[in-house]
Amino acid sequence: MNLVPAIAAHELSFAYGAARGVLHSLSLVVAPGEVVIVTGASGAGKTTLLTLCGALRSMQLGHLCVLGRQLEGMSDQDRREVRSAIGFVFQSHHLIDALTASQNVMMGLLTRIPPDEAVRRAQAALGGLGLSDRMDAFPDQLSGGQRQRVAVARALVREPRLILADEPTASLDDVSATAVKEALCDAARLRSCAILIVTHDARLFEVADRVLRLENGHLVEVFPWGV
Repeated sequence: MNLVPAIAAHELSFAYGAARGVLHSLSLVVAPGEVVIVTGASGAGKTTLLTLCGALRSMQLGHLCVLGRQLEGMSDQDRREVRSAIGFVFQSHHLIDALTASQNVMMGLLTRIPPDEAVRRAQAALGGLGLSDRMDAFPDQLSGGQRQRVAVARALVREPRLILADEPTASLDDVSATAVKEALCDAARLRSCAILIVTHDARLFEVADRVLRLENGHLVEVFPWGV
């Protein structure tokens, strides 16, 4: 069993200019297979925390270890290596307009596995999210909710060790949101993937091991009620 935390932050601080600090000596540990949700007011620093954990933003103060690697002082090449083991789900989807849904999902696989296996895995990921009939559709032919599900499939298909998701179900109806919840739970329970989700969507709370609220730069445990 892997006992190394997927995320271990200690005394992590970040500010946008001298007058606007958003994270203040924040600490967070996320274990493999754990689903952790961070909620909080708009502008509280939730997305900032997510991008720091994803090695997408340079650190300022504190210590942050992701997938066993310290991020402070890390080179650009090493940061790219860390990101390659993370599945990202962004609010804005970031799909490639010239590629179909299945091609978008396959993009991160083609350098790792044979093309026929990449096709099979992309189709399975999209089918699990209710998109079997939209695999050959281009992003401009998909609804916002469908594009979001393609983005979730793209994050899951590489079987990452860590998934960082920013409002992954915000634009989804109940049926689609349930499919996303089940897919994320499978990744956590079956593959011990750690999952950190920033969301206001209470439909996701029921699958979380912990729900934390970010306020005044610190994380406060909401669920499981101080256990």
